[in-house]
Amino acid sequence: MDKAVLYLIPVLLGDTSVERVIPEFNKRIVSELKFFIVENIRSARRFMKKCDPGIDIDSLTFYELNKHTNKKDIEGYLAPMKSGNSMGVISEAGCPAIADPGAEVVAIAQKKGYKVVPLVGPSSLLMAIMASGFNGQSFAFHGYLPIDSSKRVSKIKYLEMQSYKDDQTQLFIETPYRNQKLAEDIIENCKPHTQLCIAMNISCDDEWIVTKSVKSWKGNLPDMQKTPTVFLIYRGK
Repeated sequence: MDKAVLYLIPVLLGDTSVERVIPEFNKRIVSELKFFIVENIRSARRFMKKCDPGIDIDSLTFYELNKHTNKKDIEGYLAPMKSGNSMGVISEAGCPAIADPGAEVVAIAQKKGYKVVPLVGPSSLLMAIMASGFNGQSFAFHGYLPIDSSKRVSKIKYLEMQSYKDDQTQLFIETPYRNQKLAEDIIENCKPHTQLCIAMNISCDDEWIVTKSVKSWKGNLPDMQKTPTVFLIYRGK
């Protein structure tokens, strides 16, 4: 680590072993770094202990970056890099800077000319596409859909239209306690032959990824009330 590097460090997607999804190289990087920008300090510390049980957590410096962070403070988080110290970015789950505030600090690092290194690790979005059977050459991730019911339904219909128009896989996620309602909205408002993939607990022991037509899902939805889930829709044939 001669020059300061901003490492983007993927973490576990759920209750699974580090050995199953995190490369040895990542664990070595975690053990060597002293400065971290994290979405949640408690979960980051827990992940780091799994990577290296002997790590001296109290000797590390953490900067918390989430929806509560004042945007004016973010640039200051990279101060250690100015002194030649490499840093790590750790999300709450999966890959940092994907559907979380980490992208903001990465953008600043790029602007300042720091080297940014994304490490290999689990991505629920890419793994869901891989297992869905949908178009993996053209896809779009939309994050969270609107909370308002009418706006959410309009968005679902629009994404379905895009999947037919552009032959494009459409991905989105939801807060776990709203998963069931979102799935029901998809079933009620999409064409019967439109394809829906529900991907739950990706990379965990109870991983469940199933693709069916909207018509086939009616009356057969799984219980996903408290489960991290990726939803994918794609044009019917």
